[in-house]
Amino acid sequence: MGNDILVLVEHHAGAVHDSAAELLGKARELAGATGGQAVAVLLHDGWGDTHASALPADRVLSVEHTAFANFLPEAYVIALEAILRDRDPRLTLIANTTVGMDLAGSLSARMSSPLVAYCVDLAIDGDVVVATSQVFGGKLNAEVELPSGIASVVAGAFPPAEGGGAPEVEAVAPMAGLDSLSMTFLGRIEPETSDVDITAEEILISVGRGIGGEENVELAQELADALGGVVSASRPVADAGWLPKTRQVGKSGRKVTPRLYIACGISGAPEHLEGMRDAELIIAINTDEKAPIFDVAHFGTTEDLFDILPALTERIEAATSVA
Repeated sequence: MGNDILVLVEHHAGAVHDSAAELLGKARELAGATGGQAVAVLLHDGWGDTHASALPADRVLSVEHTAFANFLPEAYVIALEAILRDRDPRLTLIANTTVGMDLAGSLSARMSSPLVAYCVDLAIDGDVVVATSQVFGGKLNAEVELPSGIASVVAGAFPPAEGGGAPEVEAVAPMAGLDSLSMTFLGRIEPETSDVDITAEEILISVGRGIGGEENVELAQELADALGGVVSASRPVADAGWLPKTRQVGKSGRKVTPRLYIACGISGAPEHLEGMRDAELIIAINTDEKAPIFDVAHFGTTEDLFDILPALTERIEAATSVA
């Protein structure tokens, strides 16, 4: 077993995902404790070499092949398995995104290697890796020890690395099997358009399952109108069709960084927290005092949202009319 910390660089349409800098920053820290290197793995179809030298890593393994023009789990698993068997890293970090969840389990099974999913913290303690994972929708943190393995890391768990690393870029020959894949990329379905872009809004009033029903979304809309903001939602609300998918905040929705984020009836599952935890000011309204949303909120209340929202709207409208 080696001492390097490997990081899969996720990307789309020639743009590197934000998670790469977060994982590489942590990889540098861990590699300092193991005596190894922070090694980025970049799978691409020709554009990657222009980005490789800017990655905050000690070394970049660059694999170029047409199979990486779009994300194909089969191609990625073939490449990553070959790299892991050849390099034998101490730890492999993958973002806990849709792509990462597709890959981490397959790699774990094929490599017979431990996998820690929904990971929010990592440390080296002597000869073991100490990993902290969110379980039960983020209500509990489980700490486990493993000699080596794979970790799929929740977005925003670590601060991004600052500056580039001027890494050594190593071209790796394409793996056998990439020319004879059984999986074919047919196309990408882009998200529907919307009347608003919640990623550009400074004030978001976000509603979750606790709003009760579609008819109650109007309470959040009235508060949003009073504040000059927009109503957004957690996944259950979008899945129910109470608001369009383009208003969904979270891992399977959109990542937002507004000045003000008011979470109404949102428990705070890890997938949702990934999308909003970087907001400048977070206010949570939830009757469950143990809801994970309070772990990231700057202010919060356990009062009933059906009492709070109308009262807050009334106070803001009154203050605005006086001004």
